[in-house]
Amino acid sequence: MRYVSTRGQVPAVSAAEAIRQGIAADGGLYTPEQIPRLTEAELGAMVNLSYQELASKILGLYLTDYPADDLRRMIGAAYAFPEKFGSPEVTPVTVIGDRQYLLELYHGPTCAFKDVALQLLPHLLTKASQLTGDIREIVILVATSGDTGKAALEGFKDVPGTRIIVFFPEEGVSRIQRLQMITQEGQNTAVIAVEGNFDDAQNAVKQIFTDPDILEKMERHGLTFSSANSINWGRLVPQIVYYFYGYMALCREHRLKMGDPLNVVVPTGNFGNILAAYFAKKMGLPLGKLICASNSNNVLTDFIKTGHYDRKRDFHLTISPSMDILISSNLERLLFYLAGQDAGQVRDWMSQLKSQGEYRIGDDDLAKLHEDFYGGFATEGETMDAIRAVYRSAGKVIDTHTAVGQSVYQRYLRETDDRTPMLLASTASPFKFNASVVRAIAGEEGVAGKDEFELLRLLERISGEAIPEALEGLERKAVRHQTLCKPERLGELVQELLKIKE
Repeated sequence: MRYVSTRGQVPAVSAAEAIRQGIAADGGLYTPEQIPRLTEAELGAMVNLSYQELASKILGLYLTDYPADDLRRMIGAAYAFPEKFGSPEVTPVTVIGDRQYLLELYHGPTCAFKDVALQLLPHLLTKASQLTGDIREIVILVATSGDTGKAALEGFKDVPGTRIIVFFPEEGVSRIQRLQMITQEGQNTAVIAVEGNFDDAQNAVKQIFTDPDILEKMERHGLTFSSANSINWGRLVPQIVYYFYGYMALCREHRLKMGDPLNVVVPTGNFGNILAAYFAKKMGLPLGKLICASNSNNVLTDFIKTGHYDRKRDFHLTISPSMDILISSNLERLLFYLAGQDAGQVRDWMSQLKSQGEYRIGDDDLAKLHEDFYGGFATEGETMDAIRAVYRSAGKVIDTHTAVGQSVYQRYLRETDDRTPMLLASTASPFKFNASVVRAIAGEEGVAGKDEFELLRLLERISGEAIPEALEGLERKAVRHQTLCKPERLGELVQELLKIKE
C-alpha cells in the first residue's frame, strides 16, 4: 500500500514514511492510493473477532510494510484491559432507543475517543523510525481543541526518542480539559496556551511544519517533526476499526444481520472521525448515511448541504468545545476522493481557502457527497435538550458532543423518516463536561454553588457510574505547564523549547 499527498507534488511513500512525516512536504495530507475492498465473506469472518484481532485485520490492510507480528504486539499493548482501557471490548455498544445504539469511545486513559488512536500512534511512529532507518529524534506538534492534546500527551509521555509540544486555545477548553493538560507529567512534554481559538493554533502549527528556516535548524540538530493530529495517517487509520467493531457487535447481538445497512452519526469538528467511517464504508462495511453533526460552528453543515465551504463567519465558544473549529483539515482527504484523486483540483480549492477563506465544489462532486453524507448542526439549547431526553428515555448520561450528534439525528429522522438502525459515536465521557451535563439534567439549581469537582461527584450519583480514574483527584495535581503565547510567536517559542534558535 502506497500513500500519496492530496496535493500531488511529492512522490508516493510507504505507510511508515507517511506516518513518520505526519504531513507531506507540499502541505497536503498523505492518504491511500486505493482503499482496500472486503468481500461479504471476509466481513462475515470478522463478526466474532475481539477488538484486538479486528484491529490487526483492518490495519494490516493499510500498514502493509509493518510486520504482522509487530502489528499484533503493538495493538495488544495499546488496547490492553484494564491497563489502558476500562472495557475489555475497548469500544462497547449500548442501547439508547429503538434501533438506536451508542458506540462508547471514551473508555481510554483520558476519557475521550482520541485515546483509541493515540494509544497506538506512539507504537506506529517509533516502529516507522526503524522501518525507514530514520534515527532523528521525533518532535510531535499538536494543536488541540481539547481532547487530542491530553490523549497525545498521555500516549507519548516518556516514549524514548520523542518529544511532544501541545498547543490549546486559552479560552476554548473546559476546566477539566485544561487541568488534564497543564498537570501533565513526563520529561518530554510541553504544553502551551495560545491567545486565540483552535484555528489560530492549528494554522500556526501547520506553518511551523513547513517553515524552511525551522526545518533546516531541526535537521542540523538531529530532530524531525511529526504530528499526532488526525492530519497524520497513523492517527486516522486506527479510527476505522471501531466502526467495524460496532457493526460486528450488533451482528453478534442479533440486532443486525450481516449485510443490513447501518447509519452512523458522528459529532465532528475536524472531520477525521467521520472520515474514518467513510473509509469503512468504502471498504465494504454496510454503512448507510454518514450523518455529520456540528455545533454552532456549522461550517461543515453548510458545506455538505451546498458544496460551499466558507470559514468567513463568527467563531462560537460552545459547551461542546472539541468541535469549536472552522477549518476542518481532514476534509481535504475527502475532497481528494470526491475529485477522482485529482490533486490539482484539491490544490486549487486549498489555495482558494487560504487566500479567500472559501471555495466551492462542482455539482457532480456535490452529488457524490450527498450519496454518503448528511449534515446538520445543533444549537446550545438543542444540545441540552438531547442530554435530558436520552437520560429520561434510556437512563443514559451522554456528554455535550454526543448530544450534538443525537440532536442532529433527531432532525434527520424528522426530515427523512429513515428508520435504518443508527450507531452514534459517543466521543467523550460526560464526566469531562459535567457542569453542562448536570445543568441539562438537574437544572440551574443542580449546579448552583458547586465547582466542577463537586459536580463530578453529583454526576456519579445521577448516572450510577463511577467517576473515571483519570479525573478523580485532578484538582489536587501540581500545575506543571503555565506558558501563554500569541499565535504569531509559536514558531519562535518552539525553537526556544527545542534549543535550536541559533
